[in-house]
Amino acid sequence: MRGLALSLLFAGLSGYAVSASSAEPPRTAGAVDLQRYQGTWYELARLPMFFQRNCAQSEAQYQLQEDGSVAVTNRCRTQAGEWQEAKGQAVAQVEGQTDKLWVRFDNWFSNLFPGLTKGDYWVLYLDASYQTALVGNPNLEYLWLLSRTPQVSAQTQAQLLDEARARGYDTSGLIWRTAESAITP
Repeated sequence: MRGLALSLLFAGLSGYAVSASSAEPPRTAGAVDLQRYQGTWYELARLPMFFQRNCAQSEAQYQLQEDGSVAVTNRCRTQAGEWQEAKGQAVAQVEGQTDKLWVRFDNWFSNLFPGLTKGDYWVLYLDASYQTALVGNPNLEYLWLLSRTPQVSAQTQAQLLDEARARGYDTSGLIWRTAESAITP
């Protein structure tokens, strides 16, 4: 668990530093109803941050708080079937703008240096029924294809890929969720 916490620390640091590339930041989804967004999201595919290098399956649980922040619980199941978990909080980067959030995970380093360990969480695309989403960061290095279910139709998958490409992401390096039956419990 300490390894996951350290990885999340570095992920926060790397998410904070924006690439010096001249590429335009990706278009976001616009206003996100955080009440509807809360709940469980399953990762379908990712352009990963290094802390996910051993993840076969990942999921996130979001819970809207009274102060408008979002409690975050990320879970990762390794190829060996072991679950790793990290908890954190998301807040709007600009008050009232709900498509661009800062996420900070609870660990010793982020508690010492909270301003240095926050990472971008941009909601790039969200379908009207809040069943699928794309989340990324402004430097186009990280991307997550998310769904309320662990699997989606080929048509939905193609639509998410098209949305990602339209925002400037190279999807050729995506790592797809491992089938649940392939994981040894």
